[in-house]
Amino acid sequence: MAKDTSDQHPSGAHAEPTHQTRKSTEASPKSPGRRRFIAGLGAATAAVSTGVLAPIVAASSASARETPDLSTQSDFGGARSGNGLPASVTNKRVGEAFALRVAEATQDALVGPAINVNNGDSARYSDQGGTYTKGLPHDNFGRVDLQAFATFTDALNSGEFSDFQKIVVGGTRTLNGPQGGLAFDLEALDNVQFGQPIVPPAPATASAQNATELLEHYWASLLRDVAFTDYGSSALAAAAAAELGSQPTYFGPRIGGIVTPNLLFRGAFPGETLGPYISQFFIKPTAMGAQQISQQLVTYLPDIDYMTSFGDWLTVQNGNLTGDQNQIDPTRRYACKGRDLAAFTHVDVLYQAYFTAYCVLTSIGVPPNPGNPYIGSKTENGFGTFGAPDFAATLAEVATKALNAVWYQKWFVHLRPRPEAIGGIVQLLMTGQNNETDVTLSPVILSSVGLQQSFSKYGTWLLSQAFPEGSPTHPSYPTGHGTVAGACITVLKFFFNGSFVIPNPQVPSDDGLSLLDYTGSDAGHLTVNGELNKLGHNVSFGHGIHAGIHWRSDTDTSLLLGEAVALSFLKDRARTYNEPFTISIRKFDGTTATISNKGNP
Repeated sequence: MAKDTSDQHPSGAHAEPTHQTRKSTEASPKSPGRRRFIAGLGAATAAVSTGVLAPIVAASSASARETPDLSTQSDFGGARSGNGLPASVTNKRVGEAFALRVAEATQDALVGPAINVNNGDSARYSDQGGTYTKGLPHDNFGRVDLQAFATFTDALNSGEFSDFQKIVVGGTRTLNGPQGGLAFDLEALDNVQFGQPIVPPAPATASAQNATELLEHYWASLLRDVAFTDYGSSALAAAAAAELGSQPTYFGPRIGGIVTPNLLFRGAFPGETLGPYISQFFIKPTAMGAQQISQQLVTYLPDIDYMTSFGDWLTVQNGNLTGDQNQIDPTRRYACKGRDLAAFTHVDVLYQAYFTAYCVLTSIGVPPNPGNPYIGSKTENGFGTFGAPDFAATLAEVATKALNAVWYQKWFVHLRPRPEAIGGIVQLLMTGQNNETDVTLSPVILSSVGLQQSFSKYGTWLLSQAFPEGSPTHPSYPTGHGTVAGACITVLKFFFNGSFVIPNPQVPSDDGLSLLDYTGSDAGHLTVNGELNKLGHNVSFGHGIHAGIHWRSDTDTSLLLGEAVALSFLKDRARTYNEPFTISIRKFDGTTATISNKGNP
């Protein structure tokens, strides 16, 4: 069984009483591989072998009998003796496959549920002003209809499909897939097993941290059309860096305690403060087989923002559309500013950037992870396992698992409102309509330079949006883009050598029309791991901070959640490989996780 350096599952389930049982199971000898692993868990699987599994076994027995193995004395690693395999199943490999599935399910079940707690805002505000309510009907001040809200919470509490069909919505937009959070997975921990400390309660609406994150949004909206390469000479970027840097609850990267303009809207994982703002994986031309990929984007025209009138804002909160549409820039450009990143994430397939990164990794010749079992082989190479088809397909597979895990957090734990919703409360408070909301906000935002600058530009205290419809119709925390990013990046680190230095780094010109050689002093230090970390924040902050629809903590938390989902998935998958291997990857926090199927690494 694989482990990370903490020897505890990243979900935080070490706090559960079942953890000691799990650890004692992990301590059992497992070499020389998956068959001993199955045998060692034969007794443990007996406790969960009846009931649910029986119909599945019955349905598969007929096909199992088609290729019998006469060596029926084997118990298939405990499958015959204790875990419910019917006597009619005589094929040895079918029995081993069954035992493996049950053994891994048992091991995952022993982890137990994680602790999942929200920030208490739903109970704190009787008008639900600190809770996600977009798509439900609201009054003229943006307060949700509480009877409609009750139909919403009834569905979340019951989990019944029929109750979700009874939710009273306020417009034509439908809620975005809440039942995905209730889907089960057969090759990773269950959604309910991810939680604290990876996913703590979201910052409370009235907290200084929430206000600081909202302040970052207002500055990002003002800088949406400033090229990242111009931040160093931009007075606006300097003002943003100074005000954000003065806040102790600003958790972006600093150098010597200072937030510089070139550090704005970056993540703080290893390698993210090196080189250009845009990851090399977002701009380097590549190919998918014979199809060339230039990485130039269809983006939006500058200086056109949305939801800057209270009427439009209220229309959108009720789940309707204003009739506005994003205006397409006729010129294709490399991503060079915040609006470009927002445009990409407006229409992307969530794992798209990481599949493209996979193409870049192969086209620039990045070697496989040093633990790949085929390195040095003179007789064979990886293909369906530890080869290109495995690399590519696994990205899509883990993305779905990550998405369902974060959907559980969004809908069934946190219900964090979108930044645009709190921008509406800012509007009420700044126009003297305090009696129309139960929510109070920190002076960090209400007395800020960034808020005043935004008012000077738009004539409103609302948070401008890059999209006319604002955010999607699902809660904010954590983010789907970020969780998929964390999972896919972890898979890429599993398959590729993360310490490889990327050759010939480039940077988009300030108009995005060309790529220039990057010649900074750190040009020789841009590694695969660092640029993958950067890519995750590029995409998720592009969808969040630059578009105005997700908080910084949504992304930072979601990347860690995605990593935890991928590690769970890879640990379960490890025993399905026939090749013995031990692979190490560098996690987002800089520590090492090890995945192996040949004993305790």
